[in-house]
Amino acid sequence: MRIENHPILDFGNRKSIKFYFEGKEMEGLEGDTIASALHAAGVKVLGESLFKHRPRGFYCAIGNCSSCLMTVNGKSNVKTCVTILEEGTRVEIQKDKGGLE
Repeated sequence: MRIENHPILDFGNRKSIKFYFEGKEMEGLEGDTIASALHAAGVKVLGESLFKHRPRGFYCAIGNCSSCLMTVNGKSNVKTCVTILEEGTRVEIQKDKGGLE
């Protein structure tokens, strides 16, 4: 689920980064956002809508919508599409509105 060859961009060799999604160890690459690492690992559902509980996934990828809000290292309402993945990051699906931070 990752673009390997591109006519304009050179992705080069990037370091592998371990992180945890819902307690499961996963791998991303240096420079990935949390949402792009999850997408590349086959995770398509990042949460659900508050009222109708419909699945939400990777949508705008620029931080304008709320489809990628997740709990990261215990902090709720993190826009994972614009948050760079770091070694050991713990990501969880946000089950409610989260804290008002």
